[in-house]
Amino acid sequence: MDIIAAIATGQVASAIGIVRVSGEGCFSLCDRVFRPLGGKRFSRSEPRKMIYGDVLDRSGELLDRGLAVRFPGPHCYTGEDSVEFYCHGSPVVLRELLDTLLALGARQARPGEYTRRAFLNGQMDLTQAEAVIDLIDAETAAAAKNAMAQLDGALRRPLEQVQSSLLEIASRFYAVVDYPDEDIEDIQPEQVRQALSAAEAALSRLLATAQRGKLLKTGVRTAIIGRPNAGKSSLLNALAGYERAIVTDIPGTTRDTVEESVLCGGVLLRLIDTAGIRETEDAVEKLGVERSRRALEEADLVLAVFDSSQPFTAEDASVLSLASRQKRWILTASKADLPTAPVPFLTWREDQTPPAAAVRVSSVTGEGLKELEDAVSALFPSGDPHGAGSLLTDARQEDAVRRTRDAVRRGSEALSAGLTPDAVVTDIEDALNALGELTGRTAREDIVEQIFSRFCVGK
Repeated sequence: MDIIAAIATGQVASAIGIVRVSGEGCFSLCDRVFRPLGGKRFSRSEPRKMIYGDVLDRSGELLDRGLAVRFPGPHCYTGEDSVEFYCHGSPVVLRELLDTLLALGARQARPGEYTRRAFLNGQMDLTQAEAVIDLIDAETAAAAKNAMAQLDGALRRPLEQVQSSLLEIASRFYAVVDYPDEDIEDIQPEQVRQALSAAEAALSRLLATAQRGKLLKTGVRTAIIGRPNAGKSSLLNALAGYERAIVTDIPGTTRDTVEESVLCGGVLLRLIDTAGIRETEDAVEKLGVERSRRALEEADLVLAVFDSSQPFTAEDASVLSLASRQKRWILTASKADLPTAPVPFLTWREDQTPPAAAVRVSSVTGEGLKELEDAVSALFPSGDPHGAGSLLTDARQEDAVRRTRDAVRRGSEALSAGLTPDAVVTDIEDALNALGELTGRTAREDIVEQIFSRFCVGK
């Protein structure tokens, strides 16, 4: 492969900036842009050790003074010879160093090309490559831990066990068919049944994590609903830590949905402050109410807000009735810093979902916000009962696992129906192909392209 180079850090001034180079011949190329102060040629310096020296521009003049490290392949990220320069983080210095490397024969790396080379060189499979971008994009500690565990192979290992058991069945079958004169013992139906049952159970456990994985990765879509002036926008501002939404005493101030991402109890919430839900003849406000209802229907969590300082109204009851149709919702009494008005005893019908928690909060004093965070954390625990890294976080992964499980199920059904072994093996091969797409063994080029297109340049 040719030599690639890229700036691996952001395009803003910082203390340190990194330029990465990878490909056969990169050591000798880097000799021309880096001169160790110890006098020894950089290409002969000790591997994986930071070397201090002069960084040179294309004319051989001093550009900066920094550190460089060389990583001989295959024991490095890309699996091929690589170099990293650590310079002062001036965008001008980093750009000049990159331009010098390009002028000497390297080319600009494409987005995700370093990780793609790691995949092609067998340093990681596709589940680990996807974990790299998940780790970069992680917005919570839990998401980062799940991605890091997958990068370490936590998702790959159980899939390898399934693959190994399915390959054993297929290989034993073909060995008997292809070498009839050899003394090869036929695989027994009960052995096949047990292997397929174990594979289906493992794949089903994995699929059961997909919804949690999606919420961990993209955040919990949370609708804040209530009648006009109930304190919805004030609650959003309190959770966000700044005035994201306009707050006035005039009912109907929020005419459209306002969105903000916040961490609440360690959970990433995609907060949606909705227009107050009520009957109205105002055409603009009516559109806002309709959007509020749609946001409610699409939400993973609902914060149903009512003003605890005012008498409970029919509009409040209507809001709570709408919230009780959702799977997860929290009853939130706002304005806890004001004198409390009487609240009727609330009951729930069998077709309604009671609130997961009821909290009183003040957006002015912060009272009750910790209790709200605890309630959210209890609904969306960051701990993983199956171990770190076991959550499916990607739709592509979920689809491949589901197709693998469906093929395994068809094989089990064919075996139970008494079909010939070759019919069962056909389903097993379908399962292996779907599993191969997941790990990258049989993934199509367009799938690989789509995955690495999500990466930034330099990674």
